[in-house]
Amino acid sequence: MVFRKLPGVSASGMGLRLSQKFMFLLFLSGLVTLCFGALFFLPDSVRLKRIFLSKTEIQPVTVGSGSENDVREHLKRPKDQGMTSAKGEAGIKLKSQSRKPPVSYEATEVRLAGGKAQEDLNLSRSKTESASEKVTSSNHGANSDTFSYKKFRRCLFKPPLGRDSGRPADPQTNERREKVKEMMKFAWDNYKRYAWGKNELRPLTRNGHIGNMFGGLRGASVVDSLDTLYIMGLMDEYNDAKEWVKTSLDLNSNGEASLFEVNIRYVGGLLSAYYLTGEELFKNKAVELGEKLLPAFNTPTGIPRGVINLGSGTSWSWGWASAGSSILAEFGTLHLEFVHLTELSSNPVYTEKVMNIRKLLNKIEKPHGLYPNFLSPVSGNWVQHHVSIGGLGDSFYEYLIKSYLMSDKTDDDAKKMYYTALEAIEANLVQKSPGGLTYMAEWRGGILDHKMGHLACFSGGMIGIGADDGAAEKRQHYLDLAAEITHTCHESYTRSATKLGPEAFRFDSGAEATATRLSDRYYILRPEVIESYMYMWRLTHDPKYREWGWEAVEALEQHCRVESGFSGIRDVYTTSVSHDNMQQSFFLSETLKYLYLLFSDDDLLSLEDWVFNTEAHPLPIIRNSCLQDDATQEKTVSE
Repeated sequence: MVFRKLPGVSASGMGLRLSQKFMFLLFLSGLVTLCFGALFFLPDSVRLKRIFLSKTEIQPVTVGSGSENDVREHLKRPKDQGMTSAKGEAGIKLKSQSRKPPVSYEATEVRLAGGKAQEDLNLSRSKTESASEKVTSSNHGANSDTFSYKKFRRCLFKPPLGRDSGRPADPQTNERREKVKEMMKFAWDNYKRYAWGKNELRPLTRNGHIGNMFGGLRGASVVDSLDTLYIMGLMDEYNDAKEWVKTSLDLNSNGEASLFEVNIRYVGGLLSAYYLTGEELFKNKAVELGEKLLPAFNTPTGIPRGVINLGSGTSWSWGWASAGSSILAEFGTLHLEFVHLTELSSNPVYTEKVMNIRKLLNKIEKPHGLYPNFLSPVSGNWVQHHVSIGGLGDSFYEYLIKSYLMSDKTDDDAKKMYYTALEAIEANLVQKSPGGLTYMAEWRGGILDHKMGHLACFSGGMIGIGADDGAAEKRQHYLDLAAEITHTCHESYTRSATKLGPEAFRFDSGAEATATRLSDRYYILRPEVIESYMYMWRLTHDPKYREWGWEAVEALEQHCRVESGFSGIRDVYTTSVSHDNMQQSFFLSETLKYLYLLFSDDDLLSLEDWVFNTEAHPLPIIRNSCLQDDATQEKTVSE
């Protein structure tokens, strides 16, 4: 070894014996080995491994459990528009739904209504199919061989868009469906013209609205509309939306986002768009965004907090929530999307997170079998004994029965939780008014509040789709209950001057299905009543549901349609309407989609193959047995 002589140091001082040199080199090599080993084997080394290993070698990072959260009176729908916050006859027979083995099919040609050339849609869909055949690996640790879009399509009973895009044979029904499609195009065109890239359109002032619910994410109306545009055959508009997602949907935001809203609108919208089209772009975006939500679960109990910074990963509870609580409808409305994120990414962490929530809920005591709306993410105990099937509680119950259905009826835990909860709801909350209307009251520590929110009107459809899987002796009872609740919600519409329902209506002091407080009189283009019409039509084919849906279309056209879009109104009890200047993204995603499905044949997004998340984004039933049999068959052939 040659050493450079340093100034002022004798040559003899620079000399080292051979044994000293050997020991020095031995020590140095040991130190290097130790550091390199630590780089690869210590728990915190995963980020550093990404520097050296290829993406296919990186293992998914499991985020720790935990949470604390909150949102508004109802987290499900923001009201950032300057307003004060906020069934037919019994004995209907359930329409039988045959369960036959899935059959292989080639996607049928779909005719676009409204005169658009069929070839355009066929060309677009053929490109989608060919693109989905290509094996592309996710940027998030997913193995591209774990999910095959082609295999998934083979495991559906019916093509997603049906035999003829769900076009009804009856001319009047088809005319009504075309009217809903025109409403969607009108709403979309105005959003694109005046608010493109913003979250929602303000139709009166003709500008965009960003809001504070999405943490810096933009284009909520774009992502929420993808599947609606696609199933309606508005392919030019769909392609514009897809291009915006490709070039402008920036997930690297650094603001305060609602875990609930980002999940149901963005993750749900992207997942749905992927399953309908096979476009890898949507899958990759969904998984990337799903990863950004995982730190919200970093709490002592694993119950997620409601607000998360998508950039830093820090999370906290809503300031208005009691004692830093998490909200039942918020942490209970993740299961559908997170199970599908596991399906697409092959990362089990998403399913583990939502199953951990289930485990905790099954452990703790429920007062009278009911689930209160506020839970501490630190202690895992209920904070207040307030129970509601409307705001703060609603979609938790919806996701229990839909988790069971989405699992191809194999998730027995979800089934048990749902029917046990429904029994408690019937025993404690379901009431009959003096005028014979069935409604869901709210429960406050044992005292009933005889109020039902518009948001609770989804429950008619929920109880309806769960009727066929209840105890044999209760199936007809559940369908009757679903019809009665849907009828009550329809009454809340018919008893207003505009024929649109208020935010909340009461059954006390002589009032029935009417709002008695000024703060409850508004309508913000909500979908829940129409949602129940759609489900009850599918289940019974009673024509009154289509008639009720058409009444809603006429009311929306008369009172909510303005020159540059659709707007909510401040008082449903006066025809001299005052508009709130907001075209909510869920109007495009839910209200218009449910109306379109109501006037379509049942094979358009058949309930045999699809469940809808709480933002009306269709997600497919997971038939693991079919997928596994398909994989075994392919393996046998290859051998």
